[in-house]
Order: sequence, then C-alpha cells, then structure tokens
Amino acid sequence: MEIITSVQNERVKRIVKLQRKASARREAGLTVIEGAREVSRAIENGWHPTELWVGSADGLAFFKTLEVGSADRPVVFQASEEVMDKISYRENPDGVLAVGPLVGKTLAELELPENPLILVAEGVEKPGNLGALLRTADGAGADAAIVCDAATDLNNPNVIRNSIGTLFYLPIAEATSEEAIAFLKERGIRILSAVPDADAVYTDVDLTGPLAIAVGAEDVGLSNHWKQAEPAPINFSEPWKNLQVKIPMLGKNDSLNVSVSAAVLLYEAVRQRK
Repeated sequence: MEIITSVQNERVKRIVKLQRKASARREAGLTVIEGAREVSRAIENGWHPTELWVGSADGLAFFKTLEVGSADRPVVFQASEEVMDKISYRENPDGVLAVGPLVGKTLAELELPENPLILVAEGVEKPGNLGALLRTADGAGADAAIVCDAATDLNNPNVIRNSIGTLFYLPIAEATSEEAIAFLKERGIRILSAVPDADAVYTDVDLTGPLAIAVGAEDVGLSNHWKQAEPAPINFSEPWKNLQVKIPMLGKNDSLNVSVSAAVLLYEAVRQRK
C-alpha cells in the first residue's frame, strides 16, 4: 500500500481533474466515487474500481472488509488528511474514495423483463435532481432508467452522491430523445409523459402494462419529442403510443420538484400493478 502525503502528487492532481470536469472523465473513461456506502454498493453490483484511496481509520477498516476477487483487486493508496481533503468533492469525507470505469449503458445494452417499468429523464440540469430521480426509480423498483439529452453528466459527483449509490443498482442508459422513443416503440413499451396542462389525470389511466414514465426539466418540462410522440387515447389502444397526464396542483404552487413528480407517477404504477 503506497502512502501519499503531497497534494502536488500527479495522481492527486488527476483525481481532482476527474472530480471537477466531465470532459476529463469522458477522455479517461473514469469516474470517482466517494464514501464507503457508495463504493460498497458499486462493487456489490459489478463495478470494478482500479484504485482505492483510504485516508482514515474507518477507511482502512473498510479496505480490510472489501470483498473483491483477487483479479479485480484495486491498487490501494493511503492518503494523508490533507490529500484526502484535496481529492474529495464532498465536505467531511469519510476516508474512502475509488476510481473506476464510467457508469452508464447504451440502449442496446439494457436488459428488460417482459413487463418493464422505466423512468425516462429528459434534459435534467441539476445533478442533485438527477441523482434524486435515480434514487426514486430504484426505490419504486423500476427496471431501468433512460437519461435523455442530459444537461448534466451522469457521472457528476453530485449525481452519485444524491443517488446514495443507488445508480449502481439500476440499469441506466444514455441516449437522445429520438433514440429513446424509437427504442420504446420498437419494444411495444407505452410512454406516459408528465405534462402540466394535460387533460388526463395520472390516476385515471391504466399503468399496468409495459411502461416508460417520462419527466423533463423543471423550468421547461418535456420537449416536443415526447409531447408529439403520437398521443394515444386513455385506454392505450395502440400499445406503444404516448399518453400525456398531469398531477393536479391544488395549492398556490403550479409545479412539483421533478423527482417528486416522478415518485408520484412511479408509485401509482407500482400500486396499480399490485
């Protein structure tokens, strides 16, 4: 185990760049995960870190309990407190940080069950919102998530942090909206688009079949790609087609946080399916 105490170390500088710049992550094909819980969840679900950094007694204890095959065992570095503060994105790091492959799949790599429930997030700008959406999808037992026309990087540290590592439990694909709509159409998966001025209320429609729930950025909502994807009647007589629904707003406010909207729709689908 190599001990690193200088913040000028080239490995330290590389991690700082990976933490701060999406372009650096894409170029290197690497992401950084912080926190014992998040790193554990990633490894449990098949993510193979190439480096593990530990910087405290708790971090060293975590390393000793790490269960990975000998062939997949990462290179381990013990960092001084100053170094750990330098490479950590979050405040009050717990002394565990890992570097490894980027998270995310292509649509072709998604493996879906016969009756899938999918969350689609289009153009979400805030990393915290995207992380919360993925956490919500995992909590509702969704089978996959598709991130379309992303305005934030799926491997952004705040996405990973706000998902509390659950993005490693959930198959997540990145695509354009056009690609995602074609993918869903080809597989006969109906599209439920959340649109504030829709006529149908979400509780009045059948959500029991193969379904993709699409939500957009809070300021502009879903794009016309989703709004104009051949709207279907409420009974979904054309299996793959799009239906627009609204969540009634009964107070003074006219909208919900996007992750809250997604939770309402996902859990209604879960309720109906049971």
